[in-house]
Amino acid sequence: MGSTASAKNGTWRNWGGNVSARPAREVTPASVDELAAAVRRAAEDGLPVKPVGTGHSFTSIAATDGVLVRPHLLTGIRDVDRAAGTVTVEAGTPLRRLNVALAREGLSLTNMGDIMEQTVAGATGTGTHGTGRDSASVAAQIRGLELVTADGSVLTCSERENPEVFAAARIGLGALGVVTAITFAVEPVFLLTAREEPMPFDRVCAEFDQLHAENEHFEFYWFPHTGNTNTKRNNRSAGPERPVPRLRGWFEDEFLSNGVFQAANWVGRAVPATVPAIARISSRALSARTYTDIPYKVFTSPRRVRFVEMEYAVPREALVETLRELKAMVDRSPLRVSFPVEVRTAPADDITLSTASGRDSAYIAVHMFRGTPYRGYFTAAERIFTAHEGRPHWGKIHTRDADYLSRAYPRFAEFTALRDRLDPERRFGNDYLRRVLGA
Repeated sequence: MGSTASAKNGTWRNWGGNVSARPAREVTPASVDELAAAVRRAAEDGLPVKPVGTGHSFTSIAATDGVLVRPHLLTGIRDVDRAAGTVTVEAGTPLRRLNVALAREGLSLTNMGDIMEQTVAGATGTGTHGTGRDSASVAAQIRGLELVTADGSVLTCSERENPEVFAAARIGLGALGVVTAITFAVEPVFLLTAREEPMPFDRVCAEFDQLHAENEHFEFYWFPHTGNTNTKRNNRSAGPERPVPRLRGWFEDEFLSNGVFQAANWVGRAVPATVPAIARISSRALSARTYTDIPYKVFTSPRRVRFVEMEYAVPREALVETLRELKAMVDRSPLRVSFPVEVRTAPADDITLSTASGRDSAYIAVHMFRGTPYRGYFTAAERIFTAHEGRPHWGKIHTRDADYLSRAYPRFAEFTALRDRLDPERRFGNDYLRRVLGA
């Protein structure tokens, strides 16, 4: 199976394999006009509409029994405006293709997440982010949006045009319309020096504020059942370019991080008692390294081992306490967790339902190998995250509903009022949106 979501005999499945749907029909529009016509036709037939990207969400945010819109013909760069420092790209374009095309033009996004399989619309619509002291989410780099709304009309928005739509639609959860094009702020391509090194858990916790303040991009992975972490600092560099040597890159990023890790997870799934020992070995497998390259080659890495994931944003000042509670919970439980916990940060932004909306945030992501029982671990972790006013990632497993989320987001009512205006009949609704946004 490829890296994208699959459709076999009319059933759509996501990448994690934990969500499936049977749409009434699929459409693959090749233009905005064709998409608008498909939305109008769905309305005549009384069917809901959902675009799907590559299925990298672990929630059922894209699932529909109505009209499934596949955006893979809506791809490519529409316009590069060097004077304005922007690029306008079709919604179905994979981030990987955008990054490569921008690099060819001598341009780059300022920040990005750690995988680039997703479409630009899917990634931004769910709030995909990297880590950053001054920049983080992909959506925060949006300067303009084009979307087809429920009545089949095409709406454009930016800070100047339809600003209230712009505030919400950058992370729109697919609830406000089908995004057809996105204008991103870009800058001349630059170099980043990455410094990866192991560090004890207690030291990372003790020095977290300093590590965050001193680095443009800081993140770390903690391996449950151990006191070990792997840290990564990315900072702008004057060069020269010093990429990871090809053989070493293959050994560390493919063989160890994907191949051996996959095999270790198979063993751990079959014999859970082996997990703590495997974790101790895994946490020491990657040695320190420093390399300098263009942004997408530093920020992103291949993720071939399938997993399911939950991620919460907590106020940045609550990170260390939250993480210590998570570690204490795992230590005293019978849980066997073979996947590292990923920690990243984001500055406050002004997007209505961004997980970093109005507050400096830290992200804690917990993962389980696909096919292992994850509910016990995720439920216990979620209890800790919500006690710290956590906000769940829209595309990752969580059990929150509109009642909780309306308290977690100060501007929640602003979003739902806009949705009432743009999609009164819930053409873009589904079970997930009913749960998180309310009926």
